[in-house]
Amino acid sequence: MKHFFHRGLSSAGFHQLHYTEWGEADNPRVLICAHGLTRCARDFDTLAAHLSTDYRVICPDVVGRGESGWLTHKADYTYPQYLNDMTALIARISAARVDAAAGSLHWLGTSMGGIIGMLLAAQPNTPISKLVLNDVGPFIPKASLERIGMYVGKSPAFASIDAAVEAVRVVSPFGPLSDAQWRILTIPLLKEIEGGKFIFRYDPDIGEAFHAGPITDVDLSLYWNAITCPTLITRGADSDLLLKSTFDAMCTKPMVQGVEFANVGHAPMFQDAAQLAGVKNFLLRA
Repeated sequence: MKHFFHRGLSSAGFHQLHYTEWGEADNPRVLICAHGLTRCARDFDTLAAHLSTDYRVICPDVVGRGESGWLTHKADYTYPQYLNDMTALIARISAARVDAAAGSLHWLGTSMGGIIGMLLAAQPNTPISKLVLNDVGPFIPKASLERIGMYVGKSPAFASIDAAVEAVRVVSPFGPLSDAQWRILTIPLLKEIEGGKFIFRYDPDIGEAFHAGPITDVDLSLYWNAITCPTLITRGADSDLLLKSTFDAMCTKPMVQGVEFANVGHAPMFQDAAQLAGVKNFLLRA
């Protein structure tokens, strides 16, 4: 794994963006993995290592998260900004090699990262030729957003790493993970502050746009219907964000397939062999 930094542009000027890279830098087959609302690039360490012999895997920290910078104008924490930043990332890593005709750029996104991928893949002349939407779809129910709203934007201080791990376990229905896996998925989210305490490595103000108005159902069907590339939908069988009815309807679309993982809510985190194999088989299939 290597770490790289570049710059994005917002209404207040430039900001720093970070990503990790796995595999060979000259591999023309590229997979971008984008994380969820309060998560970070390191969510994909296990998946990226698993796919690094087949792909050049790029895992960005969305602005305001992980090792990326924070925005000055907090109202800019919205999808137009994220799309601009990801477009800059694609330009940086691809040069002239990545285009849809070559079939060399694939996207995997969890929750918010899946929405970013959906919006990009729906654009005319998109470079994305395969798409994996992890536990997100064109309809997002109000109830799931209300659940997320209960913790997004908060910045508690934890007395120890163990306390932080336990707090993440309480609000994250990722399924039956081992103690070691919970630590793997939590430690990169943390930074140590004065007094030996730990806080989450994200800007609490990412919640400002989230709480700007009343929470309602979200309908992204206009974008979903515009996507024409092969798509895999991965769903936690107990998910409250990607409803079973939405998942089933998505799977009726041509060139779309779906897989559900038992005893998992929102969202599968690709830590076990079955989840890894489902993604790999789809991405490498001709």
